[in-house]
Amino acid sequence: ESATAFGCLVSDMWLGEFDFISPEAFHSVFGKRYPAFSRRTQHDAQEFLICVLDDLHEAFKQVRAQLCQERQSSAAGASTRSSSGTSIITHLFEGQLSYAIRCLTCKALSDRPESFTVLSLPIPSTRVCSLQDCLECFFQPDTLTRNNQIHCYWCGSNQDATVKASITKAPQIIIFHLKRFAWQDKHRRKLSTTVCYPFSDLDLSPYISTSCQNNTEYSLCAVVNHAGDLDYGHYTAFCKHSITQHWYSFDDAQVTKIPDSAVQADTAYLLFY
Repeated sequence: ESATAFGCLVSDMWLGEFDFISPEAFHSVFGKRYPAFSRRTQHDAQEFLICVLDDLHEAFKQVRAQLCQERQSSAAGASTRSSSGTSIITHLFEGQLSYAIRCLTCKALSDRPESFTVLSLPIPSTRVCSLQDCLECFFQPDTLTRNNQIHCYWCGSNQDATVKASITKAPQIIIFHLKRFAWQDKHRRKLSTTVCYPFSDLDLSPYISTSCQNNTEYSLCAVVNHAGDLDYGHYTAFCKHSITQHWYSFDDAQVTKIPDSAVQADTAYLLFY
């Protein structure tokens, strides 16, 4: 299965016996489960990442459930309740958003929770902006009117409303997807905006609910870059070694040590903190 193939891939990478490791075996196994990714065509890294995380979650969740059943059965000699649906993936990557929705007629307030593993951030400029600008844009209050009205339980009908998102559970590893592929004048195009992102001390406290007790400061650990346009592109990655703290560039078979200054790139597409 793909989880086993992924484990072998990570093991080979950390053994350090080769200059580079091909993910061909993992790609082959993964492609059987997700045929869309088996073809040698252009795909979106964010969509691929979500599928990989979902697939690993399902595999590790099943293993966790089996282990829990074995432990509880041996201890109690009886059948056990079903798995809680958690895994190492949810433990590391899953966060929780809450959307506070207020009816503008009766002022009633309701909350809608939503889990996430990747936050897709709009880019509010065409030339240059910061990651904080993108976060401000994502978390700014919005007004729902016309076709976007909510059905208010207390009014008994559709009403205009305001909605504001906040983080109620901050994940250990938070992933930001910069929405570089956007619609403009009925045409989809890629935004080449320079997005400046901090390497350390990223403070998410302005966007986190007061009820959340998680750590709110993050440091950058990896970047996925996309060079090219809508129809043709090339992905590379920058990753920080957790022990040496050195940055490395991964460009197909070329793995090279790079200076910290090279990590700030105009091609950044996914940011891992």
